[in-house]
Formats: sequence, C-alpha cells, structure tokens
Amino acid sequence: MSGLAFRDVTLHVAGKKLLGPLSLDLAPGAVVTIMGPSGSGKSSLLAYLCGTLDRAFAATGSAMLDGTDLTGVAPEKRRIGILFQDDLLFPHLSVAGNLAFAIPANAPDRKVLVDAALAEAELDGYGARDPTTLSGGQRARVSLMRALLAEPRAILLDEPFSKLDADLRGKMREFVFAHIRMRKIPCLMVTHDEADAAAAGGYILRL
Repeated sequence: MSGLAFRDVTLHVAGKKLLGPLSLDLAPGAVVTIMGPSGSGKSSLLAYLCGTLDRAFAATGSAMLDGTDLTGVAPEKRRIGILFQDDLLFPHLSVAGNLAFAIPANAPDRKVLVDAALAEAELDGYGARDPTTLSGGQRARVSLMRALLAEPRAILLDEPFSKLDADLRGKMREFVFAHIRMRKIPCLMVTHDEADAAAAGGYILRL
C-alpha cells in the first residue's frame, strides 16, 4: 500500500501515557494536520516516525511506509524527511552545498539537480551564497528543497512556519504544500496555528 500509515501508536513516558492510541492513513500527496497543546506528544510522534524517539519514551503500535514496516529500520534508511521551526542549514556550506548534501550519492547530474532546485525556489544565482546572508523566507525555501532532494517517501512538518514573519507565512505555506502535492508525498504536520491547518487542507486531528 502506498503512503504512510500507523496503527494504534501509543507513547508512554515515565510509565504514563502521553499520546494515543492513534491510527492514521496518509495517501500520497495528502496532508494531515495534528493539533494539540504543548506537551501533548505531537513532536514525539514525529520523532517516533523518524526513528529518533528518545529512549525515555516507550512506544507501542506500528508504522508502515509504502507497505514496509518501519519497526527496527534505522532512521537514515526510512527516507522520511522532516522540517522544523528552524531551517537547520549547515553554516559551513554554501547554499548549493546545502542542497547537494541531500542528494543521494548515486544520483547523476548533481549540479543539474541543484540548479533545478534553486530555480524552483526562485533563487537562481544564489548557489555560492553563504546561507546566513539569506532572508528567513529564502532560508526556509532552501530547507524545503534540501529535504525534497533527498527523495523522501514521506515528509513531516514540525511547526515549520512559526518563526517566519507574518507576511511570509502565507507565501511559505503555499510554496511548501504545492511542492508536497506536486511530488505526491504524504505529509504529517503538527502545529498550534489554525491558519497552518487551513492552508494545508485535508484532515485535522485534534489531541
């Protein structure tokens, strides 16, 4: 089955239930939003799906990506991309270097892929720039394109627009969701912002 699915996922910490049980199906290109108060386990759920859940937590249930059970699969082999509040660009690499870092080692024409990503992000000619010289919106676009160049089979968004200026949020929401749908990547977003959920469309799960 294509897409991302999880069944009866429950998270515990210090012997107490934090979240769940949750079951969801995300078809290719679908965006599902999870909303809830701070401390309700939203980001921990994303960490569980990525395979990076802190050992202080206990998880039960299962997650599947394109029909493959993710249990025991190393984080770097899950092919799940994630965007956080911060863009997390590498300061020691140029903009082009940040993009190239994500491209699979066996991919041909790496420069062509980087140039295409820059064009998609409306950043032609910015490849040699230091990422610290970019605006917040430009850095966010580079961060998304870097995640997409890794060819993820699913993508997770953890409050990805919360640190952008209000006038940039609408543009970045449109940019992010358009690229996710165009590539038919299932997407799970956690947010506190109702405007994020409205822009994403699709199903909203409230914790």
